[in-house]
Amino acid sequence: MIPVGFDYVAPQSLEDAIGALAEGGEEAKLLAGGHSLLPLMKLRLAAPTLLVDLRRVPGLTGIERQNGVFRIRAMTTHHQVATGGLGLASEAAATIADQQVRNRGTIGGSLAHGDTAADMPAVLLAYEGDVAARGPSGERTIPAAELFEDYLTTALAPDEVLTEVRLPSMDGYGFGYQKFNRRREDWAMVGACALVKKAPDGSCEDVRIGLTHMGSIPLRASAAEDALRGRGLDSDAIAGAAEQAAEGTGPPGDLNATPEYKRHLARVLCRRALEEAAGRA
Repeated sequence: MIPVGFDYVAPQSLEDAIGALAEGGEEAKLLAGGHSLLPLMKLRLAAPTLLVDLRRVPGLTGIERQNGVFRIRAMTTHHQVATGGLGLASEAAATIADQQVRNRGTIGGSLAHGDTAADMPAVLLAYEGDVAARGPSGERTIPAAELFEDYLTTALAPDEVLTEVRLPSMDGYGFGYQKFNRRREDWAMVGACALVKKAPDGSCEDVRIGLTHMGSIPLRASAAEDALRGRGLDSDAIAGAAEQAAEGTGPPGDLNATPEYKRHLARVLCRRALEEAAGRA
């Protein structure tokens, strides 16, 4: 389908981009890679009156490590993240859609879009990372736990630009990522990511589990984490903890799966991700 008509600007500085957003009001939208927003526009599920393209804004791409934190600029593509040696984040990014999408889609665009079926939001939660956002009043930091508010709704203000994603390096943690979809390029029916740190005695010192598409926002599998933390990492302990993965979730039913089937997938995928992470820890 053809989207509704709109105006388009491609600012050459971050300040100009913020100014264009402020002038355009709530009907202005940022364009990064375009692989989330443009499909919605073609279906007329989104009809912004102004697109502010960030592709000419300098300083918004690249990955660097500082003081144990990976700083990923918002316009860094999924392919760059997938090949950046970032552990769990790289593994998850490598599963996004196909190579063409990974070459254009960006980590900042995905997080700002706030789709619970996307891969990176749950990964950000598991890392307990944060994002930097710049607006007319300056820059602020938004923790992952506060970023996602509802379906396709984030804490970003209409005149703010997400500029950077910050992930702890998670040295000493093993990681695993599992998702289930009908075709490799599809959105995940359910996804599970896990970070596991072993104590010197081989037990679980720390564990973080993020769930994709198990509610209106990405979620942590807190009950499963509590069931495993401080206990052994043998197959029985992992399986027992994974049985708690769907506690407190409200997955939406759709053409692909019922809510109960998604809860089943969460338990299965959580077990697999934990086994993978424990094996790497």
